[in-house]
Amino acid sequence: MCKTFSELTFEEIQIGLTKEFDVTITQSLVDDFAKISGDFSPIHVTEEYAKSTKFGKRIVHGMLLASLLSRMVGMHLPGKYALYTSQTLEFRNPCFIGDEIIVSSTVIDKSESTKIIKIESKITNNKKDILLCGEGRIIVRDD
Repeated sequence: MCKTFSELTFEEIQIGLTKEFDVTITQSLVDDFAKISGDFSPIHVTEEYAKSTKFGKRIVHGMLLASLLSRMVGMHLPGKYALYTSQTLEFRNPCFIGDEIIVSSTVIDKSESTKIIKIESKITNNKKDILLCGEGRIIVRDD
């Protein structure tokens, strides 16, 4: 995992700027998220139970996917100077262990007076299905 971060300033950020990264969803990520969040719902952690659902297998926590938006904002867009203020989320399709996903965000607005940027984010799988989408508002600090 890359631990270097972007250092985009408010002035450097332009509407239309897009960043993306990919992640493979592993068993370990799901297990760790269950431990951190305390969400041990059987749809996420019990294979036998999950087989009896319409999904036929375990599905990844939607909030695990949403947590990747924090990586986007804190590491890529804008990076070091980011301070999240809000994020909307819409869960569209399930994600499964082993899926390779792409997290992408695009700047759709910026306010000179508040130094807030709006980004539209989506997470897709390798079949191009949208798993999650939403809009975030981020203050770009100048410190």
